[in-house]
Parts: sequence; structure tokens; C-alpha cells
Amino acid sequence: MNELAFARALHVLGVVVWIGGVSMATSVALPGIRRGLFGPDRLQAFQAVEGRFVWQARTAVIVVGLTGFYMIERLDLWWRFSTAHYWWMHAMVGVWAVFMLLLFVGEPFVLHRFFPRWAQRDPERAFAVLLAVHVVLLALSVVTILGAVAGSHGWVP
Repeated sequence: MNELAFARALHVLGVVVWIGGVSMATSVALPGIRRGLFGPDRLQAFQAVEGRFVWQARTAVIVVGLTGFYMIERLDLWWRFSTAHYWWMHAMVGVWAVFMLLLFVGEPFVLHRFFPRWAQRDPERAFAVLLAVHVVLLALSVVTILGAVAGSHGWVP
């Protein structure tokens, strides 16, 4: 069972780095960038922050996915996906899948292609939408984390 404890520890560490970063970006960096607190070139400020964190987030999401799959397989927890009682299992996979798509498809192929032009053309709207998307993603992540921790410790709503 030692490898399971290690997998769980890596899993939690990955979630802390990943969602902690989303929280910091959503509550600190993006509002500051949107207000111009990091200089007048909001796009440059955003790209500086995003460019430094994106590989940390990608690595953390991969670690979370691998360790999550390992624990599900090793503990034979697939049956939990057949009942709504374990809704938080579905939520964890759903949030993970959304971030995988965003970090490995949306960010490099959509955000980098279209966001710079939009941010130059209409920076108020572009950064407002970017912040709103981050708020929704953070809210879904927080609900999922609360549900997963409480559910895995026996709490049933």
C-alpha cells in the first residue's frame, strides 16, 4: 500500500499546484493585469504570467491524471462511476478533462492565435471574458475539491 500513499500524495500535490495557480491567476494576477497594475501593456503582462505558469500547470495536470487513473485502477474503483452517489468522481474527471483540453489544445491553438488580436482591438472585453472564464473554472474546481475531500471521507449530502 506504500505506492498508493505515494500516488495519493503526488495527486494532492498536483492539485495544489494546479488549482492553487488557477486561484492565484483568477484572484490576483488577472484582476491586476486588467486594471493595468503591471504596466500599460496588459497583453504583455498576461503573456509573462501565463508563460511562466503554463508548464507548471500542464505538468501538474498530467501528474494528477496519471495518479488518479493509477488509484482508480489499483483500488478497482471503476464501479463508482456507475452511481450518482460518487458524483465527485465524475466531477474530478470532468474538471481534469476540461483543463487538459484547455492547456493542451485551447491555450496553444486558440488563445495564442486569437487572443492577442482581440486584446489589442478590445482589451476591456477580452480581459473581462478571460477573467470570467477563470472565475467559472475556479468555482467548478473548488466545488469539486470540496466534494472529493468530503466524499472520500464519508460525507454524503
